[in-house]
Amino acid sequence: MSEVVNQSCLAGAEDTISFLVCVLHACEEWAGLGQVEDYLSVLEYLLWVFTPLAVVFILPFLIVILLYLSILFLHVYKRKNQLREAYCNNLWDGARKTLATLWDGHGAIWHGYEIHGMEKIPAQGAALIVYYHGAIPIDYYYFLANVIIQKGRTCHSVADHFLFKIPGVSGAGFKLLLEVFSVMHGPQEECVQALRNGHLLGISPGGVREALFSDETYPLLWGKRRGFAQVAIDSQVTIIPMFTQNLREGFRSLGTLRFFRWLYERFRLPVAPVYGGFPVKFRTFLGDPIPYDPDITANELAEKVKQSVQGLIDKHQQIPGNILRALLERFHSKYKDK
Repeated sequence: MSEVVNQSCLAGAEDTISFLVCVLHACEEWAGLGQVEDYLSVLEYLLWVFTPLAVVFILPFLIVILLYLSILFLHVYKRKNQLREAYCNNLWDGARKTLATLWDGHGAIWHGYEIHGMEKIPAQGAALIVYYHGAIPIDYYYFLANVIIQKGRTCHSVADHFLFKIPGVSGAGFKLLLEVFSVMHGPQEECVQALRNGHLLGISPGGVREALFSDETYPLLWGKRRGFAQVAIDSQVTIIPMFTQNLREGFRSLGTLRFFRWLYERFRLPVAPVYGGFPVKFRTFLGDPIPYDPDITANELAEKVKQSVQGLIDKHQQIPGNILRALLERFHSKYKDK
């Protein structure tokens, strides 16, 4: 009797297992789990095929980075004696020259950077440098580096108020950087004082507006800004106009889109995305100095300076700018006016 009961129990268990197996298969089909193994097999195959290709392309890229860093190291090492002397004389002077050498090396390697008219920057005494503002003013950083290296001077700079409102800028690290390179937020009195003390001072009247909303046609967006002209008159200094060729081809802004323009005009938020970093040819041109004239007004001087910067653009920049053309200019050994 017990054997009959056991057999019936086993039969019932087998039916239950079979039922559960059927349910599991039904669930797999409903959820598509049966195809997971096929997907994994395809992914494994693709990984097997493309891994060698990825390695083939990544390794040369890593080698290029290594070569870039090697050249940058040699660029710094070439000036080791100057740097050693600078550190012996003044700690911050040595730091400035080290960073200037790094920036100069980056400009030379990545953009084949050239500067024309450096002799117009005085070895001593004050001058106001007025320049066109790119989407990212990296050309101005290269210019500052060359002033430190070639002239042994630090050029003070006026930055937009927004820079000092960015979270983190007021922190010790970034604040120290601004102080070491004499970056100020630009009250006229402070600018006049810097020039009267015999310093160089760089300012872009277009500022953030020009950075965001100018484009490959290189319009000057100075509006009615005359403060820089009044600073030059009050401090009785020479103004030197400056422009960098292909600056908008290196970095471009999406500020021309209506939404970003509205954000800036409504809330003064300069949040337009910037893209680029293309290794195009950069040439900075320093125009003829505009000497101090006691009989000229701020409005007249501002217009005169604007015409001088516009003249540099008209002479040295092909309009509209073209990224491919600017890249090809890296292979031109000698510069020719357009």
